[in-house]
Amino acid sequence: MTPSLWSLSGQRALITGGTKGIGEAIVQQFLDLGASVFIVARDNDLLQQQLTDYRQQGHLVDGLAVDMSKPGSAAQVMDTIKEKWGSLDILVNNAGTNIRKATADYSPADYEHVLNTNQRSAYELSQAAYPLLKASGIGGKIVMISSVSGLAHTSSGSLYGMSKAAMLQLTRNLAVEWAPDGIRVNAVAPWYIKTPLATPVLTNPEKLSGILRRTPMNRVGEPEEIASVVSFLCMPASSYVTGQTISADGGLMAWAY
Repeated sequence: MTPSLWSLSGQRALITGGTKGIGEAIVQQFLDLGASVFIVARDNDLLQQQLTDYRQQGHLVDGLAVDMSKPGSAAQVMDTIKEKWGSLDILVNNAGTNIRKATADYSPADYEHVLNTNQRSAYELSQAAYPLLKASGIGGKIVMISSVSGLAHTSSGSLYGMSKAAMLQLTRNLAVEWAPDGIRVNAVAPWYIKTPLATPVLTNPEKLSGILRRTPMNRVGEPEEIASVVSFLCMPASSYVTGQTISADGGLMAWAY
């Protein structure tokens, strides 16, 4: 085994939604694996506190408070990255949100907010990052944090499912289109994970019981378990993997009956 195959040492990573839940776990794991990390998040106070904590631990980390659902956010982020680093090795499109309603009850504002946060931000940031990933020198990587809701019907709502499915198709398109440029693009599709976004569901005993009945491993996932899959997809060890979706779901998608 070559240790360097299982490391992110020296790599420069941009992670959106990096102060909570899965994003926070990815940031911590990337830093522990030797990467330099640039965090994008909406809450500036929380971001600054976490940056201070990471730096006190000796990590190379920076960040920017941006709402990725707003027009122009991708350009703002990538201009900052270009000025700071000049190139980029890893982009993790993790920023996400949800509004749980019946389809007939969604408003145009709901549609715009969910689709812009989840799908549009991933598309625009990937597009804006392309020149910097191409200039990586060691091969650029993009990982989309999608969901099993993009693969099958769940109770998370049609807007969330639409946005996450779009991320999976974007993964396939970019993986093929950008392979000649040395850029690999993959996606991770989690089931329910212990995050702030899932808290309203997981604290409902009836809903939690239903989730566990549908999950062969009979438990909810931890953010660190998703971070480990993301880390692998960005390591040299996964250098022949592109265009793939890994369902990190406790066996949910494998269980037809």
